[in-house]
Amino acid sequence: MAFGDLLEKVGSAGPFQLLCVLLLTAPALLIASHNLVQNFSAASPEHQCRPPLPGANASWVGNTTAAHEGIFLALHSARCWRLAGTPGQHPRLNSSLGRAGETEPCQDGWYYDHSTFSSTIVTEWDLVCDLGPLPALAQTLFMAGVLLGALLFGIFSDRFGRQVALLGSLLLVAVMGTGAAFSSNFLTYCAFRLLSGVGLSGFLLNYICLSLEWVPTKSRALVVTWLSYCSTAGQVVLAGLAYGIRDWRWLQLAISTPFFVFFLCIWWIPESARWLLVNHRPAMALSTLQRVARINGKQLGRNSLSLEVLERVGGSPPKKGTCSCLDLFRTPAMRRITCCLMSVSFSTNLAYFGLSMDLQAFGLDIFLVQTFFGAIDILAKMACALALSYFGRRAVQASSLILAGTFLLGNIPVPREMLMVRLTLVVLGKGCLAASSVCSYLYGGELFPTAVRQTGTGFTTVVARLAGMVAPVVLVAEQQFPFLPLVIFGVAPIVSGVAACFLPEMHNVPLLDSIEEVEAR
Repeated sequence: MAFGDLLEKVGSAGPFQLLCVLLLTAPALLIASHNLVQNFSAASPEHQCRPPLPGANASWVGNTTAAHEGIFLALHSARCWRLAGTPGQHPRLNSSLGRAGETEPCQDGWYYDHSTFSSTIVTEWDLVCDLGPLPALAQTLFMAGVLLGALLFGIFSDRFGRQVALLGSLLLVAVMGTGAAFSSNFLTYCAFRLLSGVGLSGFLLNYICLSLEWVPTKSRALVVTWLSYCSTAGQVVLAGLAYGIRDWRWLQLAISTPFFVFFLCIWWIPESARWLLVNHRPAMALSTLQRVARINGKQLGRNSLSLEVLERVGGSPPKKGTCSCLDLFRTPAMRRITCCLMSVSFSTNLAYFGLSMDLQAFGLDIFLVQTFFGAIDILAKMACALALSYFGRRAVQASSLILAGTFLLGNIPVPREMLMVRLTLVVLGKGCLAASSVCSYLYGGELFPTAVRQTGTGFTTVVARLAGMVAPVVLVAEQQFPFLPLVIFGVAPIVSGVAACFLPEMHNVPLLDSIEEVEAR
């Protein structure tokens, strides 16, 4: 008897499975909020130097005198420099404005435009001018935490169970996200963001795994699609929260404190019975399956479910694995698959996160841009699901990446004044990247053989997180070379799209179990 037969006995698609998926849907909606919250909490508003005048207490140039406005305009808005002057004296404007000694760095802080946000980490800690790259550093550290969590929670989940890992990750996100909202300085904020990234990664690794191990094979695609849509819809949720909450501390609390409630609710979901059997805990598995049967309204016969039956399903203790990351590169076919999937994973996530974290580049309402970005992802994933059934994996993977790069490179020659054209091209490019992400998640699981499937998937996940760390660094270069990020975000998908053409097609092809079978094919 296989585990699928046991699941049919206790109910494989009943109220229990429905409640499990619904309970996991709520935290899935806030995944994007933590990934992309710095689009709003770290927004950099218009700012100008405070003049060297005693008692100046205005909050923005609109409240200053016309004379001061003239000084600011003469200094190209005076964002990082101001006219040197003696305190108490009005600075003079003359023809020698550009000579050495006439200007000096801002020494008394800045005026900020608070018309959009009442407070951000930029305005609170003056992260402008020389400190302008620091918000990108905070996002990079968050992505580093996500990478670290992918390494730690995968091992933790296999050793201690899905439920424990899921609960621990939810509590970590709740505590560290709330701690970030109460940070007294930028370094503390970065530390809390890094640790919340670790927790978020643990949730990402385990919430789909736990739900899939409780549903039948025929429902797995539907469950994965639904949870994927929920995480995408979270981008629209974030836009709504940020529109209503303009203070970064309250916004951070709004996306973090619900995880305390999620932590309590997830206690209801039991440990995966499949994991319990594989780890030879038949007594706990029996108790769990009996509970599921009661919830699903199934009547179990006296001998239909017993310790003896579960012990036979669990089988003999698993042998120690002999495969490692090195096996992904030892043989020609595996090396080609691994390198191509690494390229696909890196370029997709590099461009996707780079676009998602640069909403202010369009000069439009960032709440509206965030809503567009979330909506296009939902439509793109729906189109990708249909295309995979008709055109196969390789064609969809390659074409989505090449189209994404083409749309982004086509944005470069468009004048900055044509905002809607630029936004349309970027939105289409991001939609293609979302389709590529869905395809690569499925394609990678099919290409890697059973012997190294989890090893290969984990390896490409780490590469994806590295791309998320690099994306904010690429955006920093925009200050010196405005066209460079789009060039990188456009060229990388095209190169990986060409690489995807060398992958074998897996549409309607049985999964392979060993590296030898991959090489023979």
